[in-house]
Amino acid sequence: MEKDESPESTATVAVNFGRSIIVPSVQELARKPIVNLPPRYVRCSDDEDPVSGDASESVPVVDVQRLARGDPVELEKLHFACKDWGFFQVVNHGVSVLLLEEFKQEIKSFFDLSYEEKQKLWQQPENHEGFGQLLVVSEEQKLDWSDMFYITTLPLGLRKADLFEKLPENLRNKLEEYSLEVKKLALLILGHMARALKMEAEEIREMFGDGVQSMRMNYYPPCPEPDMTIGFTPHSDAVALTILFQLNETVGLQIKREGRWVPVKPLHNAFVVNIGDIMEVLLPAHSVMYFKISH
Repeated sequence: MEKDESPESTATVAVNFGRSIIVPSVQELARKPIVNLPPRYVRCSDDEDPVSGDASESVPVVDVQRLARGDPVELEKLHFACKDWGFFQVVNHGVSVLLLEEFKQEIKSFFDLSYEEKQKLWQQPENHEGFGQLLVVSEEQKLDWSDMFYITTLPLGLRKADLFEKLPENLRNKLEEYSLEVKKLALLILGHMARALKMEAEEIREMFGDGVQSMRMNYYPPCPEPDMTIGFTPHSDAVALTILFQLNETVGLQIKREGRWVPVKPLHNAFVVNIGDIMEVLLPAHSVMYFKISH
């Protein structure tokens, strides 16, 4: 299994994940010559749903430039993706390719930091932000084969300045640029979703224009027994939109559709977008709903 680093950005209202128990760094575990997984990372696979082998079953791809031109076919494609899949990839999204490439390098450099440097960024008691794993609430809980760094990025008033300042300077600068560009993209996508739902674009933008944006950078190191563990526990997102940018083309993300897990093959420098729980709550009056999906 190849290592993978992927930043996720969410457009949301505030969500409190509470505290998370500090657990060992998976990246550090993977550096050791282990043959078998530690027991806390082993998952039973007897009841797992099948993985789709149908190559034609792929997540819809939406062209943002065509949406901007008012292309009705592209708008219908977005509408279909939201109501039938809950997931889609966006291309021609307007985010600078140079910024994306530079951000990739800074994320790679971050996870290449020494263990001692990462410890300075570890989650603190009663605080889920920082380096570690989310939602670890007991010493018996099964763990994911991944590390993550989680931080609230916008609005600035909610950002933990002490944590942000501990990041390497180049990463801070690129994260700042990236978060602003992704906010623009999120509001643009939400505006087009409003059009597809026959809403006023401004109506949906007002819901989220001052919303909270958080970012999670995930690292999935090589695993000695990849068939016996998972990189991230299946879940839906307690947000409006999640915008995922993957640093390579390794296929790891899967979405649950019609009782099967469908692999998502990431396109180069595209974003993967998924509908979160909050969209179901905020759009209850519309006859056609946009649904979250487990992944």
